[in-house]
Amino acid sequence: MKKTKSGFIAVVGRPNSGKSTLLNHLVGEKLAMVSKKAQATRKRMNIIVMHDSHQLIFVDTPGIHKKERLINEFMLEEALKAMGDSDLILFLAPITDSLKEYEKFLKLNEAKKAKHIVLLTKIDHVRQGDILKKLGEYQKYQDIFEAIIPFSVNKKVGKKALLDEVIKHLPESPAFYDTDIMTTENIRDIYKELIRESIFENLSDEIPYESDVTIEKIYESDDIDRVYATIIVEKETQKGIIVGNRGEGIKRVGKFARNQLEIFSQKKIYLDLHVAVKKGWSKSRSGLEEQGYII
Repeated sequence: MKKTKSGFIAVVGRPNSGKSTLLNHLVGEKLAMVSKKAQATRKRMNIIVMHDSHQLIFVDTPGIHKKERLINEFMLEEALKAMGDSDLILFLAPITDSLKEYEKFLKLNEAKKAKHIVLLTKIDHVRQGDILKKLGEYQKYQDIFEAIIPFSVNKKVGKKALLDEVIKHLPESPAFYDTDIMTTENIRDIYKELIRESIFENLSDEIPYESDVTIEKIYESDDIDRVYATIIVEKETQKGIIVGNRGEGIKRVGKFARNQLEIFSQKKIYLDLHVAVKKGWSKSRSGLEEQGYII
């Protein structure tokens, strides 16, 4: 009888390296938050992929970056914890990056010396010769990584090669979770992240990084979910920007968010969205803990 494998794979890389896009592609659903803006992901999220009866639990993490504000400190700790707790690390390296980011990762991984795979992402942005050149640059580290795999979500290149390679490095084990589920996150957390994504997509640069979302209530039924949520900001001026002239701003955020929620839930969504000011919430430990970010 074929033995099954199961394990945890931490997905790490600099901000905007394509972690969430990759994971949504692997699972075939929109679960992880995707934004062109850096540092959109704040907390770890388990995304489960079944492959040849093996269970691969990918852990989406915030981008590895310097500690600047208190919330950035929390985000870096989330990434480091995922690296320490996993059976394997998947390091995402955009093809146009120098090796500096990878070398920073190696320093962070020095103590644990966890096994890792390098995934060269966004290869559709360059020519074949550039891919070969980059593979050559990484060869000086060939005794450190387990494998290096070119990958493109847009061209659907590398998925099977990646999953097959990951399985080689996982322990023999029955599945940790029900094989029908795609994430261990509850519906409240997924809805929160989809609304946060709408803030990133529809508002100016300052707002997303000093805002958060609280899901107040969800009433679920077979054909419609009624979601009551509050966008939290730090200043009255930010509240004014989100609400916008005659409520145009919050209407735009709500329309985009409702569409994303409906795609995920496959049913109608009634979204009741409000804005509240909590001065300096992201700059104090108590404020962060109140929003679920435990430092």
